[in-house]
Amino acid sequence: MKSIMTVSDPEAFQLMADDTRRKIIHMLRAKEMTVSQLSGELGLTPQAVYHHIKKLLKAGLVEVAREERVEHLIESYYRAAAEAFLFHMGEASIGQKYAAEELQAAIKGLKELGFEIDEDQGKMARLIELQAKLAKCCGSGKYDSEVSKLQSAGFMTKQTILEYARLLSLSDEEYEEFQRLQREYRGALKSLLKRGSTTTV
Repeated sequence: MKSIMTVSDPEAFQLMADDTRRKIIHMLRAKEMTVSQLSGELGLTPQAVYHHIKKLLKAGLVEVAREERVEHLIESYYRAAAEAFLFHMGEASIGQKYAAEELQAAIKGLKELGFEIDEDQGKMARLIELQAKLAKCCGSGKYDSEVSKLQSAGFMTKQTILEYARLLSLSDEEYEEFQRLQREYRGALKSLLKRGSTTTV
């Protein structure tokens, strides 16, 4: 599983416009699940869930994590292809809508943690824009596919390896650019805090 995947395929945007497929992606980001497990959670037939899974597999948004033999059958466990998806195709694209929905969900979580957030649309749009820039910055994604194939490392170790590989491969100029974007991104995030607010945790 990649940390971040930038998606620019219009077909993927159309797939993610469906509420059920978005729920499947969210569930498969949390843990590996079979079609029968997903159908139980979603209250849908296994056939209906498999129909969605086939489309998500074809688009590269979901992947087979492992297969297990159960009596005479082979059961597949699926997972999301990335922890986070950045959909990018113009200001009015479904990708922008999806990114905005993800941000709204994150803001809801921050509020539950006690942060007082100002949901200014301009500031939120800027945060989404910077998030996309960071995802594309400085060779990001260069080692994603190679690291995901490593057999000797677990999920958390792969994330560490990926982070180290990216940092080691950056030139000094690229690292400066990365840090500049990180500071700008943090500033955009902090601008969402209401003036004088403090977290309760």
